[in-house]
Amino acid sequence: MSGTSAALQPPADAVKPVRHPDAPLPGELLGAHYEQCFGCGGAQSHGLHLEARAGEGVTVIAEFTVQPAHQGAPGLAHGGVLASALDETLGSLNWLLRTIAVTGRLETDFVRPVPVGTTLYLEAEVTAMAGRKIYSTATGRIGGPEGPVAVRADALFLEVEVEHFVHHGREEEIQAAMSDPDQVRRARAFEVNP
Repeated sequence: MSGTSAALQPPADAVKPVRHPDAPLPGELLGAHYEQCFGCGGAQSHGLHLEARAGEGVTVIAEFTVQPAHQGAPGLAHGGVLASALDETLGSLNWLLRTIAVTGRLETDFVRPVPVGTTLYLEAEVTAMAGRKIYSTATGRIGGPEGPVAVRADALFLEVEVEHFVHHGREEEIQAAMSDPDQVRRARAFEVNP
């Protein structure tokens, strides 16, 4: 990304990311981490309903189709919605690291307009890690996975403990997620940046 700020440049002692041995296999659909998530959850009628799949190494690929509810200017996707799609895809990378992390910084370039009805093909990769910091990058293309770049972003995620959500989240949602009888859904609710 051109003009990336110094905050998104990994330090000299950063290490190459390593995919966790229990991470989903390449090609595996990651699914929603939480049904109420605007990015990936199915319970949000105007959400992105973004579908991400594990890629090779520490990468994910995702798709999202711009709906009329996602427009800003007539017939075009709202820039904030496109930034949300990038953030959701970047957050999905943490599933491959098997860590809980939240977005600390997101810098987005809007390269070309994305019309309503367009499918955005997203690809994201963790590029480096340093302590609690996870550095990553993503692109969104239109017209197919090899089509022209429409949006791109660089991000810094920060590892957190589940207490981060308990302390800062709304109590009724936290309690509902924590008391879900399905142990897998209960754990996944806190896997990725909400």
